[in-house]
Amino acid sequence: MFTLSGFVDLAAWRVHIRSMSFDISAILDEWDYQPGQVVVRKFKGLDGTEKIQLRVDLGVLQMNAEGRPDGKRPFGHESLLEHYMAQLKKHQTANGGDDETFELSAEDCAKIQQEAIQYHHRYICLFQLEDFDAVIRDTARNLEMLDFVEEYATSDDLSWSLQQFRPQVLMMRIRANGAVALQQNDFKVVIRLVEEGLDEIRSFYSEHERLDLLEQSGELHSLELWLREIEEKRPLSPREKLESDLDEAVRNEDYERAAKVRDALKNLKI
Repeated sequence: MFTLSGFVDLAAWRVHIRSMSFDISAILDEWDYQPGQVVVRKFKGLDGTEKIQLRVDLGVLQMNAEGRPDGKRPFGHESLLEHYMAQLKKHQTANGGDDETFELSAEDCAKIQQEAIQYHHRYICLFQLEDFDAVIRDTARNLEMLDFVEEYATSDDLSWSLQQFRPQVLMMRIRANGAVALQQNDFKVVIRLVEEGLDEIRSFYSEHERLDLLEQSGELHSLELWLREIEEKRPLSPREKLESDLDEAVRNEDYERAAKVRDALKNLKI
């Protein structure tokens, strides 16, 4: 039953809506777009949760810093992926643990991929913000999605439509893990992580019989370049420092100094 107070409240609400400004020109004017750069910031929203904004040429993209980036809960789950995983469990329960007849259709995979793009945008922003733990979290989530699709997509072609992006996700996970190690000046761990990551990406192309993509893989080229940069910046060990000094002394024909360096190398504990 309608009441007078109800009509008054509704009228007030309509006045409030009309008075609201949806124009974000002020935000765009004070925050310039920079072509070729990831311009991003993090802040606390009106609801008390952390938000991320990405400046793009035509405006601003905003996403939640945790949970599903758009804040939605598909079918009551944190993500659509979790919904499909719950469906798998129901299927297994109803079929005595068997999952062979569980399948992801082309429409299912398209929806899952669309959701994964949200996480992709967010971990790119998080990397720029140097929130590497969150990058590791989101890349792990997308890798879990790729494993799920690979297992249950109705065809190999359908699976490949998503799997082709695995090297990109792997690269971002490697960069984030490596960045965490670099913060601790642990160059040995960084080098190991990158080398293992390169092997993992090469193995991916090999297992999917796509060796033709190795030479044109931007992810491999990027990681190889980063590895060279790390090796150049890595502090030399005492042995490496002496060996470098020895090479320099020999080049300069400073044989007295070379002899001293050789003695130091002999006396250096392994």
